[in-house]
Amino acid sequence: MAALIDVILPVFLVVGFGYLAAWRRLFSEAEVDGLMHFAQGFAIPCLLFRAIYQLDLSQHFDVALLAIFYTGALTGFFLGLLGARYLFHRPWEDSVAIGFIGLFSNTVLLGLPITERAYGSDALTANYMIIAFHAPFGYLVGLTAMEIVRNRGGGVVATARQILHAVFSNALVLGILLGAVFNLGGVPLPGVATDALDLIIRAALPVALFGLGGVLYRYRPEGDRATIAYISAVSLIVHPVIVYTLGRFAHLDTASLRSAVLTAGVAPGVNAYLFANMYGVAKRVAASSVLIATALTTLSMWVWLSILP
Repeated sequence: MAALIDVILPVFLVVGFGYLAAWRRLFSEAEVDGLMHFAQGFAIPCLLFRAIYQLDLSQHFDVALLAIFYTGALTGFFLGLLGARYLFHRPWEDSVAIGFIGLFSNTVLLGLPITERAYGSDALTANYMIIAFHAPFGYLVGLTAMEIVRNRGGGVVATARQILHAVFSNALVLGILLGAVFNLGGVPLPGVATDALDLIIRAALPVALFGLGGVLYRYRPEGDRATIAYISAVSLIVHPVIVYTLGRFAHLDTASLRSAVLTAGVAPGVNAYLFANMYGVAKRVAASSVLIATALTTLSMWVWLSILP
């Protein structure tokens, strides 16, 4: 438990500093929006590019692991979407953004350090494999669903065109695709380029978390408590239970099972808010769910660490 607190508490402190700065009017709403634009449009895409560029995509490719993890993620997306629409009567656009919360685990900021602290750095192979496909899969699902509901009645061709434009103009997806192209093509990066990337990357997560604190001050959970509780339960309970059940049924090896379940059982990532902010829908639910579910992750991880072999 102490190790988990050591991992999660710094995250809360950075978010808290952003919240405090916005509350005390030391950071304006326009400045918060600018900070989030930098994180979403530049710093995090650089982080994803660098991670995929360095990853050995030819080794340890496990179809069963990916199928099991993303079956749970996709189930979380549809439960979030349909629950938001038919239980809480949200508009379709809101419902897609809420479904994205149930889809997008915090694989990097929480999944990696918790797995490493629990089982050591040698246990992270499966984590990296999941992360390599996480943003492309998540954004492809989320963007496709959002463009479909936004273009109702627009025709199949027009809707498909909008989906492709949204996917391939998204900075996060482009960062991953470029990283894969450079990786598979063996394209070397000069030292000055990697040094510049590293400067930006070091700012990515702190900036996103600090900005999220300012966002949380603006979108406090007033009137959305039931929706937030529902999607948090989908993220922290339903997703890891599905992954654990399928993993045991498919006889997934112990190391992969641990990584998959712990990654599935962490809170939604900052990208859940970035997606909602991108379309200007369900931002309060997304921001509050990230914060509240992150607090509850300490308890959920304690449970899973006691269950996993």
